Amino acid sequence: MLEVIQNNGEKHGEFIALFDGKQAGLMTYTWAGTDKFIIDHTEVEPAYNGKGVGKEMVYQAVEFARENNLKIIPLCPFAKATFQKNEEIRDVL
Repeated sequence: MLEVIQNNGEKHGEFIALFDGKQAGLMTYTWAGTDKFIIDHTEVEPAYNGKGVGKEMVYQAVEFARENNLKIIPLCPFAKATFQKNEEIRDVL
């Protein structure tokens, strides 16, 4: 089962994907002021490629942005591609 937890700091944060308790992926972000954050890196452990781990972390970031009235700047190529492929999440760009 996939679970995503968030650690949010003053300048940086991360979303960690856990698959049955083991780290499956990591997505990091940097705050850009008080109302925007930049997704700067996404990585998925090779054993979990193709299982939707990266996409789920991006979607969790979108939910966080929506709940807190924030915008996302996707600098990471994976996050950028996910936004391009999924029109329903572009409201936070």
